[in-house]
Amino acid sequence: MLNYKTSREIEILRENNLLVSKVLAELAKYIKPGITTQKLDIIAEEYIRGYGAEPGFKGYNGFPNTLCTSVNSQVVHGIPSGYSLIEGDIISVDCGVIKNGFYGDSAFTFPVGEVDGKAMKLLEYTRESLEKGVEQAVHGNRLGDISFAVQKHAERGGFSVVREMVGHGLGKNLHEPPEVPNYGNRKQGVKLKKGLVICIEPMINMGIKSIIQETNGWTIRTLDNKPSAHFEYAVAIDKGKADVLTTFRFIDEVLENKIISNGETTIN
Repeated sequence: MLNYKTSREIEILRENNLLVSKVLAELAKYIKPGITTQKLDIIAEEYIRGYGAEPGFKGYNGFPNTLCTSVNSQVVHGIPSGYSLIEGDIISVDCGVIKNGFYGDSAFTFPVGEVDGKAMKLLEYTRESLEKGVEQAVHGNRLGDISFAVQKHAERGGFSVVREMVGHGLGKNLHEPPEVPNYGNRKQGVKLKKGLVICIEPMINMGIKSIIQETNGWTIRTLDNKPSAHFEYAVAIDKGKADVLTTFRFIDEVLENKIISNGETTIN
């Protein structure tokens, strides 16, 4: 059963998703060779609690941390650890918060220092595929219109789309109906109506689409061990144009400043 949100509820969700956007931008300041993923997790939790919110992932179905930090071939649900990032890594940082009874949820894949051209292309196409999906997230369309747009753009770049992991509805629960696949056919699936809030989150692989779960019971990685990228927006379905509750603007500003000061590579 789909849970449509009131205007007031959407504003609470907007506030929470803007907080997640700010958390990711704060982490962008620290993402560089030498920092551990555990340190990023500590920074994120302190930042979230400083705004009167709670980490949305910590303790969720037993997940042990505030962030999912998925490096290189890890697709999603990477567990923060003592691993120190190295030059050329890419890292998906997925973050959730809960405040006033509602969740926020977003992800961004960061380059660590200078990364190779193939990895940069993967990041660019994955982010662009998210934007293509958002363009279809309007009242009157169907869920398959979003899925088709994501898949078409990712595959146009020569990449593959993970099948088993999907986006989801968002509200008082972190995962609500409907599931939002990143592949599919136009004019199929649930009809989109104003008030529905969903997370669109392409998970795109450089190699084959197949994935495998690591022995920790959480982390998903690519079967061929090639890199994967992940970007996520929370979006409220609206008439004419999607109402994107997340923003990457804060992240982009930090990354642009890092380019100026350090000459590092990032996504424009």
